[in-house]
Amino acid sequence: MEKNFYITRTDDAKDLPLPQYMSEGAAGMDLYANIHEDILVRRGEIKLIPTGIKIALPEGYEAQIRPRSGLALKNGITLVNTPGTVDSDYRGEIGVILINHGVTGFLIKRGDRIAQMVINKYEKIEWTECENLDETKRADGGFGHSGI
Repeated sequence: MEKNFYITRTDDAKDLPLPQYMSEGAAGMDLYANIHEDILVRRGEIKLIPTGIKIALPEGYEAQIRPRSGLALKNGITLVNTPGTVDSDYRGEIGVILINHGVTGFLIKRGDRIAQMVINKYEKIEWTECENLDETKRADGGFGHSGI
């Protein structure tokens, strides 16, 4: 079954690369900063960074926006809402909400790779309400119940 995945760039992002896989085994495509002036993200600060792209996904698919591990490890730069979800019916420009957990400011320049996008298929469900759930060995143990 073939699916069509469509993408367009905003007028001010025609010079930036489309999202792309950076290795043969990569699950995520890198997203680029569509900014016209450098942005300094100070320690503890949150910034919305535009990507210059809009996408149309087939129904039953979503795009997840995730942090880049190198930015997180080396600079403390990650996403506030990770993963961010782009629904199949959203047609606006994709923005990336970055936060600086690092110890110094982080400078973002036009075209910097700021996040990655992973496309996933998902299933919709319907709930069946019941009085009790079936028993499991774990029961209601959560948040560290199995140890460190």
